Amino acid sequence: MLLLKRQIIIVFFAFTCLGFTQNSAVYTSDLKDYQKALTLYNNKQYKAAQSLFDDIKYNTDDAVIKSDCSYYIANCAVRLNQNNADDLITEFVEEYPTSTKRNTAFLDVADYYFENSKYAYARKWYQKVDELSISRSERDRFNFNYGYSLYATKSKTQATKYLNRVVNSKEYGSQAKYYIGYMAYEGDDYDTANEYFDQVSDNEKYKEKLSYYQADLNFKLGKFEKAIELAKEQLPNVRGEEESELSKIIGESYFNLEQYAEALPYLKVYEGKRGKWNNTDYYQLGYTYYKQNDFESAISEFNKIIDGNNAVAQNAYYHLGESYINLDKKQEALNAFRNASEMDYDLKIQEDAWLNYAKISYEIGNPYQSVPQVLAGYLDKYPETSYKEEIETLLIDSYITSKNYKEALELLKGMNSFENKVAYQKVAFLRGIELYNETRYNEALDLFNSSLQEPRDPVFVAKATFWKAETEYNLTNYNDALIGFKQFDGMGESSSLPESDNLGYNLAYTYFKLKDYSNASKYFQKFIDKNSSDRSRRNDAYLRLADGYFVSSKYQSAINAYDKAIQINEIETDYAAFQKAMSQGYLGKSTKKISELSTFIEGYPKSALRDDAMYELANSYVKSGDSDKAMQMYDRLNSEYRRSAFTSKALLRQGLVYYNASDNELALAKFKKVAKDFPGSGEAVQAVSTARLIYIDLGRVDEYARWVKSLDYVEVTDVELDNTMYLAAEKPYLDNDTDNAIRQFNKYLNQFPNGIHALKSHFYLAQLYYKKDLFENAQPHYQYVVEASKSEYTEQAMVRLCEIYLTDSNWSKAIPVLKTLETEADYPQNVLYAQSNLMNAYYQTEDFASAESYAEKVLANSNLDNKVKSDAKIIIARSAIKTGNEARAKDAYADVEKIATGGVAAEALYYNGYFKNKEGKYKASNVTIQKLAKDYSSYKYYSAKGLVVMAKNFYALGDAFQATYILESVISNFPDFDDVVQEAKFELNKIKAEEAKTNSSIETDDN
Repeated sequence: MLLLKRQIIIVFFAFTCLGFTQNSAVYTSDLKDYQKALTLYNNKQYKAAQSLFDDIKYNTDDAVIKSDCSYYIANCAVRLNQNNADDLITEFVEEYPTSTKRNTAFLDVADYYFENSKYAYARKWYQKVDELSISRSERDRFNFNYGYSLYATKSKTQATKYLNRVVNSKEYGSQAKYYIGYMAYEGDDYDTANEYFDQVSDNEKYKEKLSYYQADLNFKLGKFEKAIELAKEQLPNVRGEEESELSKIIGESYFNLEQYAEALPYLKVYEGKRGKWNNTDYYQLGYTYYKQNDFESAISEFNKIIDGNNAVAQNAYYHLGESYINLDKKQEALNAFRNASEMDYDLKIQEDAWLNYAKISYEIGNPYQSVPQVLAGYLDKYPETSYKEEIETLLIDSYITSKNYKEALELLKGMNSFENKVAYQKVAFLRGIELYNETRYNEALDLFNSSLQEPRDPVFVAKATFWKAETEYNLTNYNDALIGFKQFDGMGESSSLPESDNLGYNLAYTYFKLKDYSNASKYFQKFIDKNSSDRSRRNDAYLRLADGYFVSSKYQSAINAYDKAIQINEIETDYAAFQKAMSQGYLGKSTKKISELSTFIEGYPKSALRDDAMYELANSYVKSGDSDKAMQMYDRLNSEYRRSAFTSKALLRQGLVYYNASDNELALAKFKKVAKDFPGSGEAVQAVSTARLIYIDLGRVDEYARWVKSLDYVEVTDVELDNTMYLAAEKPYLDNDTDNAIRQFNKYLNQFPNGIHALKSHFYLAQLYYKKDLFENAQPHYQYVVEASKSEYTEQAMVRLCEIYLTDSNWSKAIPVLKTLETEADYPQNVLYAQSNLMNAYYQTEDFASAESYAEKVLANSNLDNKVKSDAKIIIARSAIKTGNEARAKDAYADVEKIATGGVAAEALYYNGYFKNKEGKYKASNVTIQKLAKDYSSYKYYSAKGLVVMAKNFYALGDAFQATYILESVISNFPDFDDVVQEAKFELNKIKAEEAKTNSSIETDDN
């Protein structure tokens, strides 16, 4: 048995030796190739090495060689930056989990990435390394490399952990301390950073880098002298960004030590982060200038602080306001203090800013809110202020000086102190004057009454009494007006007031309207005797004086007064000449009348009274027995004035002349023409009546009957009933029984729609409806009168119909009626009425050329009050703006500004500022806009538009703060004016985009 075992062992050994011998040859060959591949790898011929390792792995059966080949294939892939490198490493460690090269593979790949500064890749593979398997000699390198990779990939806590392991390492210690310190510096742990930086400050490698950080650290630790020392040591050795940053540290350190003169040169050198400053940078330099009383330079820095909303910004805006005050730039200061007062980071600064804002608002006005509102707001916020008495005094006075009377009245309601009641009396009066100037008479009357209910100041009692009477006069309440003027005349204060200058004139007109011509003449004469300089008003007074004499049948006195008016030759000279000729006739001086009417016709070819003169002259010829001249003049009248109210009368008179001369056929021809061309008129009715007599005399009654049947406005058999029903309507009309008259006239027109009195009934019915403000009811009746043949009612009906259309802004219907009125009106005031409303109607319908044309026509009138002149000029100006003719608009607005009041004056002032801005006169433009804000703050639309212009001015003058603050205020304070807000937003975005190029604190839509 023992022998057998031995034999078996021998056989096995022999077999094994045989196998070993065969494998040894293969192994030796593989080893040789493996060594060759390894040599290529070590010589960094990674591609060739990788290929050879791949061949060896594929052909060998040796597990160890396969494992090593896999390792090197993956390693070469990493170094060759092949896409599947990470996968090959992962496959290697998964396929050979027990390989001794597993940890080496992770470490090698991580080190390779680290050396190539691919720290994110390095970190990934360092994380896989088994730290316990790393040799002692490799451990420091691993800890530093892994720590730095963590630092580079922003894992600072982990980085600090690994770097702390090598702080005592000879090779890596300095670097580790530097990066630990730097991470502490970045994390605002300045004490730790300082500790580590101190440990490496002697190392030449870090000395230069540390100079900035240590200076900055000491600055941040409040060790400003040390920061200055360190930064100054290094400053000569640096250029560019480092020089800028060190200068900032030195300058800001001096700033914090309140050594502003020393801070200034260093702060100026600073170039900002990436070429941009922020709001704090501008504040420090601005405040440094401010502390040295260099206010211009301070402003130039403070006003670059845009979008600031923190304690630094509040402080900056407050000192910006003070800088402006020192340079007497109050409008600019107003905005700066307002901004500071709206922030609550420093309550003391907020209160001081509020006080300054309130006081400056009182001095120069406030474009954002009324001055009383600002002052009252300050007292509400700071009721215990030591300035209470001063601000209350300003508040009371501001109700008057602000001129924003509408808002002031709201604020004064419910304030019961004596001073506030005095203020209310004045403000109510002044608001009444505003409304009066805007022809809002009913509202003005309410305000004058309110003023009189607080009779505190006798001067304003007298003024309110006078203007209340003026308002009553304009409302046609002549009895009330007379009482008011008489009351004013009896007041002791009246004689010293400018209103008394025209009192006699006003009383005279009031008596005139009341048909008390005796008193009217007396007061007109008093006015004439007292006033010698106002030629236009003296002219008018002479005319009305003459009219009073005329209607009182004192014709010689009338002639004398008309002569005086003609001599002055300011207004209505044609009217005076015509009335004088008529007076001659009433005195029985027919030859004189004929002479003067003839002279009138040739001397006033464009007079609206020329057709009147022709008619009167023809009548005078008839009376003097000169029928031929009479007929010629009637014919001339009918030829030259086909649409005159006298045409039908002239034809009728011609018929009567022929009738009286027994020229029956010629008479019938004239009467038939009147009946045909002027149906329903009084002349037509008389023509039919007289023709009837002729037909009876001629015995041609059947012919008359046939002719009358062709006329649809009269039935022979119904004449008596027609007249009876008309009289039934006319009586309540004359008795002022309005409702009964309306019923009766409607009844008449229903019964006789084409009756003898249809025209008159339509007119009276329209008047009655108009009186009751039933304009829709009145309109068709006025329309009937206007569309009928011209009569004595036509002109007044046209005016009323126009008023109805204009009230409804029905321009398309108003324009043709106004044009007819313009050409056919007998009264000059109605021609002017038509022209002034045509200019407005054409403007509203965007026919700007026609609007301008009619405005020029209006201005051609010699007797215009400022309101009408202003309206015409404003139409020219607005039309010119709409058509892009800014040169014409500029001239027109300049004219408007001289005479306008209220909203139109605000508009004119705005354009004054607008044109100055376009001409580059930015400071002058701002002065104008300030005046707009102070004097017309209640006209919010143009105040808002003016602020946008002001913002453009400030930006052009280099004041970005003022520009942006004003635009932001417009956007927040005037949301009702969408067009203004949109323009403000556009300008604001444009400015911010430009300023953001140099100021990193500014947020734009792109941020």
